[in-house]
Amino acid sequence: MARTLLPSGSTGLQLTGHFLHHAAFDSSLCPLYFQGRLAGTNNTAETLNTNHTGPTDTFNFNNWVTLLSQLPLLLFTLLNSFLYQCIPEVVRILGSLLAILLLFALTAALVKVDVSPGPFFAITMASVWFINSFCAVLQGSLFGQLGTMPSTYSTLFLSGQGLAGIFAALAMLMSMASGTDAQTSALGYFITPCVGILLSILCYLSLHHLAFARYYLAKKPSQAPAQELETKAELLQADEKNGIPNSPQKAALTLDVDPEKEPELELDESQKPGKPSVFVVFQKIWLTALCLVLVFTVTLSVFPAITAMVTSSTGPGKWNKFFNPICCFLLFNIMDWVGRSLTSYFLWPDEDSRLLPLLVCLRFLFVPLFMLCNVRERSRLPILFPQDAYFITFMLVFAISNGYLVSLTMCLAPRQVLPHEREVAGALMTFFLALGLSCGASLSFLFKALL
Repeated sequence: MARTLLPSGSTGLQLTGHFLHHAAFDSSLCPLYFQGRLAGTNNTAETLNTNHTGPTDTFNFNNWVTLLSQLPLLLFTLLNSFLYQCIPEVVRILGSLLAILLLFALTAALVKVDVSPGPFFAITMASVWFINSFCAVLQGSLFGQLGTMPSTYSTLFLSGQGLAGIFAALAMLMSMASGTDAQTSALGYFITPCVGILLSILCYLSLHHLAFARYYLAKKPSQAPAQELETKAELLQADEKNGIPNSPQKAALTLDVDPEKEPELELDESQKPGKPSVFVVFQKIWLTALCLVLVFTVTLSVFPAITAMVTSSTGPGKWNKFFNPICCFLLFNIMDWVGRSLTSYFLWPDEDSRLLPLLVCLRFLFVPLFMLCNVRERSRLPILFPQDAYFITFMLVFAISNGYLVSLTMCLAPRQVLPHEREVAGALMTFFLALGLSCGASLSFLFKALL
């Protein structure tokens, strides 16, 4: 039972954290509301009846939102990597959730307040900054906590990120198809994360009542249930890869163990691991971390800044109105989730293979491919792939490769370090995840200017 319930708590927390980013402050996911507010109107019901030929990126809104989402994520994830031992985990996780809940409540209230475009843009950017600052602390804490658990739960945890994007895209499609005015849709849109946060708080509070969770979170080996013996085998394999010989006594754990009389390993004072060094852990995982940075750099450099501008070649009509929400955001999030879920069945290439960097570098081909699709707001580059089928094909491969490579690198990193270093490895990988997002968000300005 513990094995079944634990992922739901962890995934629920991570799903909410990413729904906050996807659902709340992306002008392409909630286009009519932001376009109307930045144009100086707060009630844009008539806009719903017009043909949606492509999202207008007023104030370079997509670019600024992406950049200001990732900069605090990078900064606070870095701080969390070094200071996580100074602040209790409960304070970091619950405190972040409560702060985000308050900020989203204020954002929802802002829907009913008339504000001119300039101040509205400034308030929105400030909200983006602070929400993502707390999201960084939350995400870093959860990834660090996850580093102490078997790699199976890393895959389940990362699947929650993909599900978050799917929920956000579906919420956007339902708001567009409902026929309600943009103000009402936006109000419901921002209230949804508030409900999700409350559910996540309940999930986290229930997590500590599970025996399996207490075993890993409290690091009390004597409380390990019998069904977790395969985890010990996994840790012993990690020991061998890090240069620690596998003694006959330890090997016996993987062969013949009485569930009722599970042996406990007592280490001498000289054998007990000391405080893990961030620099030593980085030396072991630097290549995997670099791959993670490059994956997100490519993804955020074109998604959504470039992909949100691609329009259908069929001309005005209902398909044109729903083309980008479906073929860009919904398709990306579904295939991204599929890619993340694939690591539940296999991890290829493994941590010792040099094929992983090659696959990561090949994703840079997606940058020119998307820039040459049917983006009408351009002045330099030609359109070489005008048909919808090209864009859909590119998006399929782009999304599934993003999900798979992100999940793969996050699962491989803890396998490259000693068991007591896994929490630090998880926190460091979260920092490099944020670094990749920030690099991609910065490059999006350049690529958009080159169109």
